[in-house]
Amino acid sequence: MRIIGSMQFPAPPPRSESELRERVQQLSGCTLSQLATQVNITLPSSLNHSKGWVGQFIEQLLGATASSLPEPDFQNIGIELKTLPVNSRGQPQETTYVCTVPLSENQGMRWESSWLRRKLQRVLWLPIEASPNIALADRHIGMPLFWSPNEQEETQLRQDWEELMELVVTGQLEQISARNGTWLQIRPKAANAKVLCTTYDEAGCPAETLPRGFYLRTAFTRALLQRNYIQSC
Repeated sequence: MRIIGSMQFPAPPPRSESELRERVQQLSGCTLSQLATQVNITLPSSLNHSKGWVGQFIEQLLGATASSLPEPDFQNIGIELKTLPVNSRGQPQETTYVCTVPLSENQGMRWESSWLRRKLQRVLWLPIEASPNIALADRHIGMPLFWSPNEQEETQLRQDWEELMELVVTGQLEQISARNGTWLQIRPKAANAKVLCTTYDEAGCPAETLPRGFYLRTAFTRALLQRNYIQSC
């Protein structure tokens, strides 16, 4: 077991938000190579066949425990971790996956008890350099941002969720496009086209389809970073 400052690797779950803040501040400004060297981890040669590696590495460094469960990553303190790949201007490069879309057993679901709301009640955003002209080893960790949605943000997220879930529940999943949702969108979420799950069509009959995920649009995360600080990874 190795130490980053006062941190173990893999780290135990943080006991409070302040403890998590201390841990993530130790990462800020470091390159992935520096962190990997300190904990004796070998960096992949590229992310082409290691998608998600950076996020999983950061989770281990910080002590996240939820894995793929529909709960915040830091379960005991209710905080979700979102690593955010950014370009040379500090702008998000891609949409942000939040959680899976419930395609069955979804009658009567409410925003207040939804997986999505539970995930977004308190979020640690951690920008990470991801420009293709920067080698993986040389990519820096940015400044952390702890965020909870304000009233306006929650209202819009709720409206998006309700619009999208109405289409899912009424069997109109296949009609959902990139135009639906202001800040949220639904997109396929599967390793390949052979991974299928069950939903229901407009007649209420079972139908096979690709799993779907809720994603935050880059317009949302870009505005979030601009409102809270000038990002300069």
